[in-house]
Amino acid sequence: MRGGAQSHLLEADDGHYYVVKFLNNPQHRRILINELIASRFLRYLQIATQEAVIISVSEEFLAGSQGVYIELGSRREPVRPGWHFGSRFPGDPARVAVYDFFPDAMLAQVANLEHFLGALVVDKWLANADARQSIYFRARVGEWRAAEAPRPRRLGFIASMIDHGYTFNGPHWDFPDGPLQGLALRHVVYQKVRSLGDFQPWLDQVIHFPEEIVDQARREVPQQWLDGDGAALDDMLERLLRRRRAVPGLMESCRHSRAGLFPNWK
Repeated sequence: MRGGAQSHLLEADDGHYYVVKFLNNPQHRRILINELIASRFLRYLQIATQEAVIISVSEEFLAGSQGVYIELGSRREPVRPGWHFGSRFPGDPARVAVYDFFPDAMLAQVANLEHFLGALVVDKWLANADARQSIYFRARVGEWRAAEAPRPRRLGFIASMIDHGYTFNGPHWDFPDGPLQGLALRHVVYQKVRSLGDFQPWLDQVIHFPEEIVDQARREVPQQWLDGDGAALDDMLERLLRRRRAVPGLMESCRHSRAGLFPNWK
């Protein structure tokens, strides 16, 4: 797969396909922790993202899979057996068309375009140092709606948020808060924003984000991924909880960072 982490698309023994980031990826092992925690937060907030799992990759599988390796300059580094991060692919790749780019003229066909607003709120809170990444595919719209919303059975294009490795500023685990960080590459997704209120209910949900959800996500992190970083992770998550109420101000800073970014926000 494309990207600096050199992830691979693998079929697991549950019959599903996963985009797998390996523990010894070139970006850092902390990237896996960021992916898992951010995915849990997005799913709690009912923002479309792919199911995140912890994948066991065995020595036997690696011995029979010569194409699975990490490329570092001119040399190949073998993938280490053990626990790795998996993001579920939306179906059989031989049958399901998945796009990582959607023309602006077609974005109106995306059934959950408002999820980009929720994702921006979360990305500001989590200090995502990367642009907001997403994929698009056709699915039953109702399966991607909030639980209390009407759940139509029709097919439509869905935008799903992916690649959360550079939340918490990637391997640095700090919060630099650049005003342009975390924005979607297609700024047209923000065209309907008219006020800070358009980012509700996500703003309120982040401000009052339950500490127990943070604790649950923390407990899921495998010890193999931490490698002595447990105290540093706990400290980072404590700072994350303290910055919940700063998010509306971060959104205002984003608004004023570039002319025309939110053309209808008055």
